[in-house]
Amino acid sequence: MKIIAYGIRDDEQPYLEQWSKDQGIEVKAVKELLDESTVDLAKGYDGAVVYQQKPYTAAVLDKLAANGVTNLSLRNVGVDNVDADAVKRNGFKVTNVPAYSPEAIAEFTVTELMRLLRRTPTFDRKQANGDLRWAPDIADELNSMTVGVVATGRIGRAAMKIYQGFGAKVIAYDVFHNPELEKQGIYVDTMDELYAQADVISLHAPATKDNEKMINDDAFSKMKDGVWLLNPARGALVDTDALIRALDSGKVAGAALDVYEDEVGIFNTDFGSFDAIPDERLKNLMKRENVLVSPHIAFYTKTAVKNMVQFALNNNKQLIESGKADNVVKF
Repeated sequence: MKIIAYGIRDDEQPYLEQWSKDQGIEVKAVKELLDESTVDLAKGYDGAVVYQQKPYTAAVLDKLAANGVTNLSLRNVGVDNVDADAVKRNGFKVTNVPAYSPEAIAEFTVTELMRLLRRTPTFDRKQANGDLRWAPDIADELNSMTVGVVATGRIGRAAMKIYQGFGAKVIAYDVFHNPELEKQGIYVDTMDELYAQADVISLHAPATKDNEKMINDDAFSKMKDGVWLLNPARGALVDTDALIRALDSGKVAGAALDVYEDEVGIFNTDFGSFDAIPDERLKNLMKRENVLVSPHIAFYTKTAVKNMVQFALNNNKQLIESGKADNVVKF
């Protein structure tokens, strides 16, 4: 059995080598991402493990299948960038890692909210300039707020526990209700109800055609004045131009964004200077003290990286051996 793993970073390499040694299976680590220029490297392998924000286009998948590889294991959750028609046409079996560390993302999300509520970015700037005064930057307390959680999957539920630990009231919206949360009476029936009640909106939904730019001008108009917005989920959920308008008007008190709708090719890149970042809307957000932008790092912990690598390799091994796996994605 031979597996090729694309886009392997230095921080992933030790976990890949450990798995390969423990399993006695050859794994070729490739630093480059899977695309039309690298797909031929898969010739002679039984399966491919991949992670990337670039689209898995029909051209790439067709060529991968032509090279004899139809066992594809993603090291991440999202599959919205996989061409479903090409998957079906070529008979691909695809797996993902649906829960590499929900706690990592939940912890980061709440950490960013607390930074916003306690105005730490402002105090960091003031202190750097020798200003140790308190006023006028008085803080808010999470224990007195209502947090609206959008989507109650593993990450959403992990975040809810932390919000509740701070003493916040938590409400939630999801098309699919978790039975335990249902018993607690946490769900509201519509997003409009959540918008009307929530002081903080915490997004944990996947990106779909139905919810693209769901946080838009209309949604903001239904929210409380001075609402806080958290998006550690998918950039496509938020209309960036609408968010900027809502920040300018004061409708949104602040936002923490670990994702961005145009992040591909920008996040996880060193541009050398702030001015060289080739996205004016992103720079607009980054300049604001009441907006925290992070380059899709909520997942980025040692535990999560290890799980992403080794769970994906386990999935790929299962596909190769039996055509079945723990985390098969249906298209």
